[in-house]
Amino acid sequence: MWVVYAFLSALFASATSILAKVGIRDIGSNLATAVRTIVVLALAWGMVFVSGQQQDLHRLTQGNNLLFLVLSGIATGLSWLFYYHALQIAPASKVAPIDKLSVVFTVVLAALFLHEALDWKTLLGVALIAGGTLVMVL
Repeated sequence: MWVVYAFLSALFASATSILAKVGIRDIGSNLATAVRTIVVLALAWGMVFVSGQQQDLHRLTQGNNLLFLVLSGIATGLSWLFYYHALQIAPASKVAPIDKLSVVFTVVLAALFLHEALDWKTLLGVALIAGGTLVMVL
């Protein structure tokens, strides 16, 4: 089932780029990011309550969960701010492929920090993504 969710994520991520490019025509990228963030915040909290996960709020203080979620939120916010600014000043067809280099960075960081194994298929895929990005933006 995770594959279905991953494909849906990719589909909606592509829609994000196109919709954002149209939405930031006459406003600043930081304002656009702030509006998007409010919508994401409302949607995420709505899903928490619809799914009943608000009962897990007390678990946030266990271990380093909250710290790493805050750090992840900071990384997400910075990513969105930079992405929207790049999208505002460059074609979406150039910005989106570079943004997808996050796959390459994720694989490398997962190997370094999470000790995830790298097999030849993963390394080939990373090389193809990096090469494909280079071809698309030149």
